[in-house]
Amino acid sequence: MTSTRSNPLLRIEGLSSGYGHANVLADIDLAVHPHEIVVILGPNGAGKTTLLNSISGVATITRGRISFNDRDITGARPETVVRAGLTHCPEGRQIFQHLTVEENLVAAHIGRGPKSFEALREEAFTLFPILKERRNGMASRMSGGQQQMLAIGRALMAEPQLLMLDEPSLGLAPKLVHQIFRIILDLSQTGIAILLVEQNVQLALECGDYAYLLSTGRCKLAGDAREIASHSAMSELYLGSATEENLHV
Repeated sequence: MTSTRSNPLLRIEGLSSGYGHANVLADIDLAVHPHEIVVILGPNGAGKTTLLNSISGVATITRGRISFNDRDITGARPETVVRAGLTHCPEGRQIFQHLTVEENLVAAHIGRGPKSFEALREEAFTLFPILKERRNGMASRMSGGQQQMLAIGRALMAEPQLLMLDEPSLGLAPKLVHQIFRIILDLSQTGIAILLVEQNVQLALECGDYAYLLSTGRCKLAGDAREIASHSAMSELYLGSATEENLHV
């Protein structure tokens, strides 16, 4: 499916990708616009993480094109993608466990934009006060929710225009899940575009502007998040039992 929206920040056209010689995604079209929250949904094995890995330069692209800010980044190295203004916060809170909170933030700062490390750190501390409180503590001694906040805070140290979040609520208590989603909305209000992979369908669609639903490596449904939420075939596809014929928004 091709988005009819114009002038995107991120545009993906006809993307097929995977790992080694095995393709996971086939013919994916996707767009993310400035200040927008775009949600990627789908059952386990649908290719959601592979999509983010393809954008960030981790997966192997076999066909198609990825452009960011009108610059072709297809197959670019991860460090090139980050310096272009696109940051990936992967699933599993991949922080440096044996460094302090402060050291994690230092390690993530690349000096891409005009803000100093100190300014970016203070923004992270304002967004996540617990990081300031625990700044000299080891990351390994933080709770799962605190580590997720640190993972997002680290991603923000690169001053992204677009932040990709892979399952940020995974394994968190319900109270923390709602807190993470409030933070996602706050980040969007600051002007950062968000590409969000999330299994909490209801909350994701409530905060999202646009949504894509993947199944077996293909985009089966795309549209306004509210339309997707109310689409009669969405729950069927999420369970893997819908047919493509009834999936037009």
